[in-house]
Amino acid sequence: MTTGIVLLNFGEPSEPDRETVVDYLERIFFANMDIEGKETTEAEARERAGKLAQRRAPGLMEEYEEIGGSPLYDHATTQASMLADELDRRGYDVNTYYGMQYTDPFITDAVEQAREDGVDHLIGLPIYPLCGPSTTVQSLDELDEALDEVGWDVPVDGLTGWHKHPAYNRVRIDNIREFLDENDLELGDGTKLVFSAHGTPQYYLDEGSRYEEYVEEFCGVVAAALGAEDYELGYQNHENRDVDWTEPDVEEVIETVDADRVVVEPVSFMHEQSETLSELDIELREEAEEAGLDFYRVPIPYDDERFVGALADLVEPFVAGYDPEYAGLHQCECRDKPGTMCLNAPHE
Repeated sequence: MTTGIVLLNFGEPSEPDRETVVDYLERIFFANMDIEGKETTEAEARERAGKLAQRRAPGLMEEYEEIGGSPLYDHATTQASMLADELDRRGYDVNTYYGMQYTDPFITDAVEQAREDGVDHLIGLPIYPLCGPSTTVQSLDELDEALDEVGWDVPVDGLTGWHKHPAYNRVRIDNIREFLDENDLELGDGTKLVFSAHGTPQYYLDEGSRYEEYVEEFCGVVAAALGAEDYELGYQNHENRDVDWTEPDVEEVIETVDADRVVVEPVSFMHEQSETLSELDIELREEAEEAGLDFYRVPIPYDDERFVGALADLVEPFVAGYDPEYAGLHQCECRDKPGTMCLNAPHE
């Protein structure tokens, strides 16, 4: 039996090409049109998505130009290669692929390549640390849709929430601690730890998503391990539409934080991308410096061998063929479809 693991990512244009950026934005806006709470036809929704994309494109292109293009694709490639090597080291013969929700290579491209390679078992692994409806859940739904689109009937297992994995927690904790040591910083005494999480529309929380709870509990655990009794949490919200988002905005946190310096940890990300390199390193840094704060941002440990080891731990039950519950995985409630497992689901 040949197992294929599809690492599922959001995607992002590597270069600030206008046509590519507009297409990317149109896909995002169309896929999440339900957050506006309006009944529309598909044609109306596509027209609305196109207008939103045209409006947002100039600002996003400016961000890509400032950072020299997004490295997300290269980081995803690295993670897929490292995961294959780690599973090979453990004695498993697997193929790894990466599929993006909104840019090339799309999830459908990964599925077609896996079928061409003779894979007869697929595992969907979203590279989103904290389970959300428009990221984790939607990417797995799109994997199923891609299989239907190409007409391929193959067994599929999916993983959703995995931020509770002990090795993953250790990676993020140690990564922050190492960054503090490298910069001769100590939390407290004028240095405040600020967690920056990707925001989500309030619509999804009202629909039952526990994303906000996952963010808060993860930040609490990391802060406790670092001995940071006093820390802040803010959200990076993309208010391109007239809808409510998670609060508080990280910009508001920075404006009011009582400290001399801030150490910002981007907890929602496992790649460097525009949200870290532009929104944090450029835009949030400017906000901090205007408020008289020294600004430090913790880098993403995307190629840390310990992180890849955690991913290997998550998929190993499905690759080896033993009960995932042995590894603490249980039927997911955020995506209540048989074969979708996570570390967040309550169990006896």
